[in-house]
Amino acid sequence: MKQKIYSYTLVSLQFLFIATLLYTNDSIFSHVITFAIFSIGFVVGIYALFHNGLGNFNIIPEIKDKAVLATNGVYKYIRHPMYFSVTFMMLGVIIYNLNTFNITTFLLLILVLFLKAKKEELLWSKKSQAYLAYMQKTKMIIPYIL
Repeated sequence: MKQKIYSYTLVSLQFLFIATLLYTNDSIFSHVITFAIFSIGFVVGIYALFHNGLGNFNIIPEIKDKAVLATNGVYKYIRHPMYFSVTFMMLGVIIYNLNTFNITTFLLLILVLFLKAKKEELLWSKKSQAYLAYMQKTKMIIPYIL
C-alpha cells in the first residue's frame, strides 16, 4: 500500500508542478522559441506513445500486468522518452521567464520525473532480465548523455 501512495504522490506532484508552470507563464505561442522547444518535446512524446503503445502506457510509475518492454523507435536510445518529452515541453514554457520561482519549480519537476523513472526501473528490473540488458545499452533520459 505504501508503494501505491508513493506512486500517486509522485504523479500528483508532477501535475502540480506542470500546472504551476503553465499557469504562471506566458502562453507557449508568445514566442517562436518557446513554441519550437515545446513542440519538439510534444513530438517526442507522441513518437514514444506510437512505439510504446497505449496498452503499455501508464502515467503511474507501476508496470501493467501485460506490459511488454519497448526497445524500438525512441526507446532504442532512451528508456524514458515520455519524461524527456515533459521536461522539454516545460523548458519551452519557462525559457523566456527564467526566474527563481520557475527554475525551482522546473527543478522540482525534474526531481519528481527522475524518482518516477527510478521506481519504474526498479520494477522492470525485478520483472525482466531483458530490462537489465536494455539498461546497459541505453541512456536514462537524454540520448548519449544521461
